[in-house]
Amino acid sequence: MRACKYGPKDFLIQLAVNCVAGAIPAAFLLLIDAGVSRGDLRRSIVIGMVFANSIAFPARFLIPRLYPRVARRGQVREWTAVTLTLVAFAVLGCVGGTVVLALLGFFPWPAYWNVARHNLLLCIFITLAFGLVTTAFSRMQGRLHQQELERERALKLATDAQLASLESRIHPHFLFNTLNSISALIPVDPERAERLMERMAALLRFSLDAHAQGLVPLEQEMKIVRDYLEIEQARLGPRLRYQLDSPDSPQLHLPPLAVQTLVENSIKYAIAPDRQGGEIRVRAYHSQGRLHVEVSDTGPGFTLEAVTAGHGLDNLRNRLAMLFDGKADFGVARRDGWTTVSLVMPQEAAPQ
Repeated sequence: MRACKYGPKDFLIQLAVNCVAGAIPAAFLLLIDAGVSRGDLRRSIVIGMVFANSIAFPARFLIPRLYPRVARRGQVREWTAVTLTLVAFAVLGCVGGTVVLALLGFFPWPAYWNVARHNLLLCIFITLAFGLVTTAFSRMQGRLHQQELERERALKLATDAQLASLESRIHPHFLFNTLNSISALIPVDPERAERLMERMAALLRFSLDAHAQGLVPLEQEMKIVRDYLEIEQARLGPRLRYQLDSPDSPQLHLPPLAVQTLVENSIKYAIAPDRQGGEIRVRAYHSQGRLHVEVSDTGPGFTLEAVTAGHGLDNLRNRLAMLFDGKADFGVARRDGWTTVSLVMPQEAAPQ
């Protein structure tokens, strides 16, 4: 039971509920005595509405503020405090409502205390009936809300742990392949190998920083892809040809090393095994609130069914599914001698 903002619409809803609740005793009166006159029925309805509003409105504002002080002191103390509070509101509401009825001319002032005593038990009974049921419902709703929050928190922690596990597999694999490319250059061209080590340091720094961010700008990812391709080109020479085409937009984001994983896969399975080498084309564009990334190569091609569990592409597919809640697409197509791996990710509500 929590205090919340209260606007004109809430006031009107509360007034309507109070009036309906106040008219219920009059309905019982009609059921008990079918011969009751219309004047007495209207009188009973007005009296019920006056008492309902004089009790319910103060309770509506004060109980949510008083409840947290006793909610953590055990169920016995909590229900005792709630019951006593409701009785107090019933008594004060009955006294105040009787004043309103006297001002409206329902009875003369000398009869005030007799009328108040006559209606007191009914006010207490109805207040306890509605108040205790409302409190029980509010407590149940609060427990369900808390359980839902705990479930979501546990699910988020599990997802974060899975992502960390997937990324921990990607980063060493990426690091090992890049170091292997640089080590092949050391006996041939040590100065170039030193320059490439600087690029390697930038790649490693990006990899470590990106892990904490979750998503990275497309332009940063493409810079890393270009650095990685230059390192591999130093090892493969003219056997590796590539083209990069992507927009310069800081608003576009994707998982770190997503494109690099696809490029690395193309080099390892399409370009490096072929004596003639091959070509890689990387294209990224934004359309209808989604980021499209396509990595194509001239290799022999493959299918997603052939990708084994724990493979770089399998890890990437799982990362996309978790980061974008199943709203990202991952596909492979073969056309005109080119194998294209495509990623499609939503951008309008990208996770952080």
